Amino acid sequence: MAAFRPNVILSAAISVDGKIATKTGDSALSSLVDKKRLHKLRSSVDAILVGKNTVLHDDPLLTVRYTDGKNPIRIVLDSLGQIPIDSQIIKTCHKIQTIIAVSEKIPKKNLNRLSKFPLDIVISGKNRVDIKKLLEILGKSKIKTILLEGGGATNWDFVNQGLVDQAIITVTPFLIGGKDAKTLVDGDGSSKISHSLRLKLKKIKRQNNEVVLYYN
Repeated sequence: MAAFRPNVILSAAISVDGKIATKTGDSALSSLVDKKRLHKLRSSVDAILVGKNTVLHDDPLLTVRYTDGKNPIRIVLDSLGQIPIDSQIIKTCHKIQTIIAVSEKIPKKNLNRLSKFPLDIVISGKNRVDIKKLLEILGKSKIKTILLEGGGATNWDFVNQGLVDQAIITVTPFLIGGKDAKTLVDGDGSSKISHSLRLKLKKIKRQNNEVVLYYN
């Protein structure tokens, strides 16, 4: 029997041309209406997951703020344990359950540094975090739904390994451009359309000047 893994929902706001941020890293795409929708969604899942680069670039809280509801467990993929101790994630980990997923390659000094905080440190993978193995570990800890709010590289890792079950994408009314601007899914990409993850559109919701697309 295959090991249970949580249901993974890819969530993002993108520009019309598929960017999640400008070339300088500005990612303020969503309207207040969409922020409220997103935070309501956050309150309905067990956990929210990002990569280390999202923490480095955006320093997010990953909490529920624009609506009432519980905070999800926060999960950060950080193979070498490099998350800054002055990040909002670390500074609030005594209030909100936080998991840092690392690899066996994590330097001992980084492991010792993180061990001083009330974090759950999960070792999964040799040289980098093994996402499939991590999801199995999280499934055993009763985490059933994960909201993936990663950057392009993290999103690609999940898409490439067939680990995205649903996608909720808000298309915002901006054209950003730029070859160095991050897209929804970066990484190596698929070589053929036939090799790409094919989604099924379930619902379209209009929010003023935005459109929310629901896929599974």
